[in-house]
Amino acid sequence: MARSMMTEKKIPVKFWAEAVGTAVYLQNRCYTTSVIDKTPFEAFIGRKPGVKHLRVFGSICYSHIPSNLRQKFDDKSSKGIFMGYGSCEKGYRIYNLQTEKIILSRSVDFDENKSWNWESKQDETVHVPLIFENGSSEIAEIEETSHETHSIASPNLNQLILDDEHVFESNGSGTSQRQSMEGRMDAEIETIENNGTWELVERPTDKPVIRVKWVFKTKLNLDGTVQKHKARLVAKGYAQKSGIDYNETFALVARLDTIRTLIALAAQKGWKLFQLDVKSAFLNGVLEEEVYTEQPEGFEVKTASHKVYKLKKALYGLKQAPRAWYSEIDTYLTSCNFKRSTSEATLYIRTDEE
Repeated sequence: MARSMMTEKKIPVKFWAEAVGTAVYLQNRCYTTSVIDKTPFEAFIGRKPGVKHLRVFGSICYSHIPSNLRQKFDDKSSKGIFMGYGSCEKGYRIYNLQTEKIILSRSVDFDENKSWNWESKQDETVHVPLIFENGSSEIAEIEETSHETHSIASPNLNQLILDDEHVFESNGSGTSQRQSMEGRMDAEIETIENNGTWELVERPTDKPVIRVKWVFKTKLNLDGTVQKHKARLVAKGYAQKSGIDYNETFALVARLDTIRTLIALAAQKGWKLFQLDVKSAFLNGVLEEEVYTEQPEGFEVKTASHKVYKLKKALYGLKQAPRAWYSEIDTYLTSCNFKRSTSEATLYIRTDEE
């Protein structure tokens, strides 16, 4: 395995120990005949290993440089070669091309399609197979160097839906994922409309209109299998202006110490604990300011495409969304005879006297 990994990315022999270490790391997380229906990691640790963090050995990557190690206009990342995983602590082992030393970093961006030419000391040509709608494939060459990048375009490439960790292809086996994601988008829009979050109005002339975007995420189980796909409509809050689109943004957040104390007290007293998850919580926060957003892409009203939405309640991404939600839940709990603690503003207590 180590030989194959080094040959694939043309890694020099001096890095053989890094390749062997990575091979052992991977084999411990793969099924083997030595352990029945388990991986060696699961047999030793007692839980299924995560594979979300695995990357291609020898790939070009960019590790984050902490702010205390750089000046204001210095690069925020350094180029390197991925050489494996940390053994004693979490992180990726990166061979820094500038210092020629191996560092350990957690904040790393990978470009697994690129290889490093150790002789010319620059990026190599990447051969990318393109899959077309008719099932045929071609090999396209992308000349990529450390100084410039040339992209390719094809009119027959299938549509891709990107999220944080996965790419869902719209052909073949990816059709079900694409349909599932579209269903999540429809459900998100339905939730927003049923909640009375906005109303369609004429575009204002004296108020800015904020754009919105779709954010896709895949929630995984502990064993790495897909639990569900999520689609969230988010406002581009960075475009908001203080005093125009929002006034106050401060919102109280529960302290971890308070939660631990409450759990410890419940265990001592033998109380029952119940946990409640409010679905689309921020959509319940009533806005005090006048905020307008564009119609979301793909869900425009055909007969009124020139109109915009006036928000009655908050959307995720708005600067005042956390504050609006806290104000709403505070009002509700107070109406239910809960009293807010004087020392912890997020702790509410109600005593029922018989």
